[in-house]
Amino acid sequence: MKSEIIIVDEKDNIIGNKPRDVVDKQSLRYRVSALWIKNSKGESLLARRAYTKTHYPGRWGPAVSGTVEKGESYEENIIKETNEEIGLKNIKLNIGSKVYVKGKYNHFTQWFTTIVDKPINHFKIQDEEVAEVKWFSKKELIKQINNNPKEFLKNMDKYLKLFS
Repeated sequence: MKSEIIIVDEKDNIIGNKPRDVVDKQSLRYRVSALWIKNSKGESLLARRAYTKTHYPGRWGPAVSGTVEKGESYEENIIKETNEEIGLKNIKLNIGSKVYVKGKYNHFTQWFTTIVDKPINHFKIQDEEVAEVKWFSKKELIKQINNNPKEFLKNMDKYLKLFS
């Protein structure tokens, strides 16, 4: 059986659950959790989405993100996704901003932040979700977003400002 994702109203109140394909076809509003990881040098860890993903394949985005499923809170979802997508457990999460993203896909994104000082080879990426992870300096990330905006998720420049 396919997992169902939480559907919400304009104030992020839960109003039901639906399969992912139904949510996409009907442009229903749903929930996403996302994790912005920095290290003590101020670099940001980004993940390139797997090229097989339906939504924004091959684009760089936050280190971890996931669609909140039936029975999960934002925090439970990001803990699960962080372990599955990049192999991190037992990290200290700080709750960040919640933003509404409107467009082809309409969702509330609850942001979390953390500090992790690990080399790239420490991360155990889930191939179905993540093609690669990379540490970016702020300067490099700004340059890359400006020069290659289609390589990044929509609003990455805004997210960078939120977390810099």
